[in-house]
Amino acid sequence: MTSIWAAKQKARELTDRTKEALVNREGQGTLDVAITVLISIVLGALILAGLYLIVDSTVLPTITQRIKDMFDYAG
Repeated sequence: MTSIWAAKQKARELTDRTKEALVNREGQGTLDVAITVLISIVLGALILAGLYLIVDSTVLPTITQRIKDMFDYAG
């Protein structure tokens, strides 16, 4: 008889813990933070890729030509 009572008590405790876990709203902000971080990472990667394209196509050839002109001085 005591084992049946103990099993019923454990079932009630499990039910209570399950109800508390379902009603608990403490972790709602974590999804918002995760989405914000993901958007920030994607935007940062896009900005870095754009800067790389600008530097690679515009700045580096100019710098390379100026360096060659400095060391190719024939005067």
